[in-house]
Amino acid sequence: MKLKLKYDCSDIDWDCVSNTLKNVGMAYFHGETHRKAFENSYVVVFAFDDNKLIGFGRAISDGIYQSAIYDVAISPEYRGKGIGTMIINNILERISETNVILYTFPEKEVFYEKLNFRKMKTGMALFYNAEEMRENGFAE
Repeated sequence: MKLKLKYDCSDIDWDCVSNTLKNVGMAYFHGETHRKAFENSYVVVFAFDDNKLIGFGRAISDGIYQSAIYDVAISPEYRGKGIGTMIINNILERISETNVILYTFPEKEVFYEKLNFRKMKTGMALFYNAEEMRENGFAE
């Protein structure tokens, strides 16, 4: 594996981003929607094996004290190789000294706990697709 990281949105195959999110069971939209979301983010990280996009993640932030991580996904055939940890750590380096929140599938909480994330006792959400989020275990 010839791994390289990229920190900007130039020359990204946005349909690949959409398909990767779909393949791992995460929320996905048309590639153009993901392009806009990543371009409007504070930090983006894309992982490539040679020229093949294999993972990514992004964060929004005020750059001072609050950040949120979104859309962290690794192609299934590359999971378990430390790429997700590398993406998260690269994001965290770029939003250091801020509070960081994220939401994840319940079965992925252990991964984030290993990276020192902890469950919040006081968290609230107003989801656009509330019923779907409830069915997927994100909300009560």
